[in-house]
Amino acid sequence: MGDVIPQMLTVGLPNTLLLAAVSAVLGSLLGLVLAVMGISRNPVPRWIARIYTDIFRGLPAILVIVVIGIGLGPIIRQTTGITSPFPLAIFALTLMAAAYIGEIFRSGIQSVDKGQLEASRALGFSYGSAMILVVIPQGIRRVLPALVNQLISLIKDSSLVYLLGVTASQREIYRVANDYAANSGNMSPLIAAGLLYLCLTIPLTHLVNFMDKRMREGKKAKPEPDDIAALVGKGA
Repeated sequence: MGDVIPQMLTVGLPNTLLLAAVSAVLGSLLGLVLAVMGISRNPVPRWIARIYTDIFRGLPAILVIVVIGIGLGPIIRQTTGITSPFPLAIFALTLMAAAYIGEIFRSGIQSVDKGQLEASRALGFSYGSAMILVVIPQGIRRVLPALVNQLISLIKDSSLVYLLGVTASQREIYRVANDYAANSGNMSPLIAAGLLYLCLTIPLTHLVNFMDKRMREGKKAKPEPDDIAALVGKGA
């Protein structure tokens, strides 16, 4: 573990966070588009969003990464000269994340009371402006805990990128540990990788719980000065 941890922290951790963070941002943008399409008045975008979501939520992550990474790899290398597997890995992770995030956003938007939209229209907003400025921001705020959960899933799914073949400087946490385990015949590097993944995901899990509790119960009210004085007067 002492030999592998420095490599995990200097090479594996930055690559893992890069894959997860970029995929989360791009997946959120695409997911928001899918959510808006999913609640559209036009049935065509609604069906497109539904078909997309059903496909990428139904396929295993390893299958999507391998098909896109290996299937499109030669084309990307020939047309762009890019040899790094990261762009295709991020593309695959983004497609999967968008399917889940789109449903998260859609449920959040539809949970906003219809009165918000009606009040906005009464004030002179168009339907599009009311959705963009009033309804959608409220819906996103309600699903922030679920979005953090999706980030946790992306951190774990990034370990599948090793299937596309990476160089020594492109290895994520799992690949660094797996290489050390294969060379030494010892499982300790994999245990170290598991501990590092836990160090990343457990704080995020507790953050989700904290955010969910805060959104359900609100911020704890501070005692008023008069209330404190009353307690002092009673000898408390």
